[in-house]
Amino acid sequence: MMMRRTTLLRPSARPLLIPSRIAARMPSRCLQAAAALRTAMDAGLRPLGLSVPQYACLELLGQRPGLSAAELARGAFVTRQSMHAVLLGLEERGLLARATTATQGRALPTELTDAGRRVLARASQTVAAIERRMTQALPPAAQQRLRADLAACAAALSGTLTESSHRISH
Repeated sequence: MMMRRTTLLRPSARPLLIPSRIAARMPSRCLQAAAALRTAMDAGLRPLGLSVPQYACLELLGQRPGLSAAELARGAFVTRQSMHAVLLGLEERGLLARATTATQGRALPTELTDAGRRVLARASQTVAAIERRMTQALPPAAQQRLRADLAACAAALSGTLTESSHRISH
């Protein structure tokens, strides 16, 4: 029996041949999209001297100043140890400031500096352009639906699916 194979294009490598039954599965498609997005973000943020975790940290602090390293790690999907390295690098570049003493417990609140806000503004524009490029083939209604569907998938896997996020519309 001959097995059909699907060629998946990887952003910076040779095409990968994957059996078509696997390539058609949702996890494969999600991983392919995530890898392409990560590659595009890495390339877009590199001229700004940022990695994706560093950008995520700046974005989180731009939205919620004062977050602790543990909160930033959870929000950026990295370990606390990795976030510690991210914070040190951003602090050395003068993009954020951390309190020297904790106001509560042991957590040191972190905030963006003026330089950090300027870099974040440029990085946010870069990431928005990547998002536009990623979704340009989709009409606005499909883009909205994709956002909702991805959120519902994440909620289902994390156990936080609610009745309202479970609705299916056609």
